[in-house]
Amino acid sequence: MSRVKLRINKTKSGTEFLYVDFIDNNEKRQRKALQLQNTPANRKLAENIIIPKLILSLEENKGEFFKNPIPTVAEFIMKSINMHKSERNQDTHNDYISIYKNHIKDVFGNKKIDAIKPSDLRQWQSDLMTIKNLSAGRIKTIRTVLTRMYNDAMDDELITKSPLDRVAIPNTKLPDIIPFSADEVVKIIQAAKGQIQNFVATAFFTGARSGELIGLKWEDIDFERQEISIKRSIKMGLVRKTKTEYSVRTIDMLDSLLPFLKEQFKLTGSKNSYVFLNSDGNHIYDIKRIRNTHWKKLLKACNLQYRTIYHTRHTFATMMVENEDILWVSKMLGHKDSTITLQRYAKYFKKPEIKRGAFLNMKMSVIGSQSVSQSENVA
Repeated sequence: MSRVKLRINKTKSGTEFLYVDFIDNNEKRQRKALQLQNTPANRKLAENIIIPKLILSLEENKGEFFKNPIPTVAEFIMKSINMHKSERNQDTHNDYISIYKNHIKDVFGNKKIDAIKPSDLRQWQSDLMTIKNLSAGRIKTIRTVLTRMYNDAMDDELITKSPLDRVAIPNTKLPDIIPFSADEVVKIIQAAKGQIQNFVATAFFTGARSGELIGLKWEDIDFERQEISIKRSIKMGLVRKTKTEYSVRTIDMLDSLLPFLKEQFKLTGSKNSYVFLNSDGNHIYDIKRIRNTHWKKLLKACNLQYRTIYHTRHTFATMMVENEDILWVSKMLGHKDSTITLQRYAKYFKKPEIKRGAFLNMKMSVIGSQSVSQSENVA
């Protein structure tokens, strides 16, 4: 029976890698990764070249056959990022590369991945928060890049555990929601002009996400049915899929929105392209362009506290949960189910003023009237 057997290991991400199972010269069972994906070509390489060399090494008692040099973070992290490129949106992939260059490279790039201690990571994380003034949410995203690198290193058996597991994740409490009142919504829309007026009206009256708004095409607008199809999103110039599979949805065009979309059609409808266009006749590159050139000025002109454009979505949600069916609101927002909607906007949900247990009162009144009737018969 052969002392060496070729095996397949499936990682958490679903990728299959080859490894060998063998008994060393000390009669101990060993399991070593070949750092090769499970493909016909790699299996042939392992069976015809690697395994015979391993067997020869064992027979000649030449010592350890596998001597995996531990790479530095700089040597391994880009391999890790690129390995999972197909699993992410292009903008997320670009962001991960940027994260490495801006927040990881200078601190850990030249360190071997097994030489970084939890205390090093705690100090680094603290510096991101106090010196670079990054939010807890952003730090959590930055940690994702290192977490993936350590998981890949463990899959390749370069390390046995991740030091990041010993470092607490910063508190990522959701930011406070400060919705606009109905009067403030009217004030903002009235202060806006032209395309921007139509844009903010669409934002307030659909609850769509910022990227979804600038990703709208006229083919998504059905005036006859008064429906809007949400099919795509735009961020940093990239047209991509919506945030989740549930975000692809058809929403109702409210009567309040109809005149603004008809006005916008006069401006860009003939282009048969995107609903909202820049001065060059192309889709808007990123919501930051509207935020920096129009949104901030609008709020200042209205003497209103600054809030992100995303608060148009929060405003829609909070107004609707007060007055409409929660299932309809959840569908409009593109949430997986109404539980998510309630968790996010629970304090704005107006409970109907009904007397609990009223149905029992009706039942008890029947019993009471029967008792009276029976007592009269006895008398």
